[in-house]
Amino acid sequence: MLFAPDTEEALEFVVALANTAPGASRSGEDELVTVGQLREMLRHYVYSGRIDHDQAELEAVRAARESLRSVWTLDRDAAVEAVNRMLREARALPFLTRHDGSDWHIHATEPDAPLAERIRVEAALALIDVIRMNETGRLRVCEAPDCTGLFLDLSRNGSKRFCSVRCGNRVNMIAFRARKTSR
Repeated sequence: MLFAPDTEEALEFVVALANTAPGASRSGEDELVTVGQLREMLRHYVYSGRIDHDQAELEAVRAARESLRSVWTLDRDAAVEAVNRMLREARALPFLTRHDGSDWHIHATEPDAPLAERIRVEAALALIDVIRMNETGRLRVCEAPDCTGLFLDLSRNGSKRFCSVRCGNRVNMIAFRARKTSR
């Protein structure tokens, strides 16, 4: 395991959230346009604390999605600035807590803070680990020309190029056909 389980879990949520954006989603469409779609996403990724399930929360989470997508592509020093800004804007104050059957772990916002703020801060805490370990190169954008999907490369040698097998297969098939016709 490259990162601590809670770090990987937070980063996997960022990937899932970011990949609801147009061009990154499986459908190619924005997959986070309704409160119901946000509710469905949160069924798979547990966030304790306040969840309003309203349009204002959805819009704030969509804004968080865009800010987290942008951090993913920054170099290490620029990522530090972005992470520090997220923590500063949220007035994050780390503390240890345990709840819902989880052992001690870090939170940096109160449970009644808005969901989008808690998402940004939890992602920032995970990104701190990535930055400190000098592993920002593991935060990747899919190399398929028609995809903007994000992924976390947890492969041993850090050589993963595509967000999914589907993108990899598609690019490889295009390359195969191009080689075949050029003969």
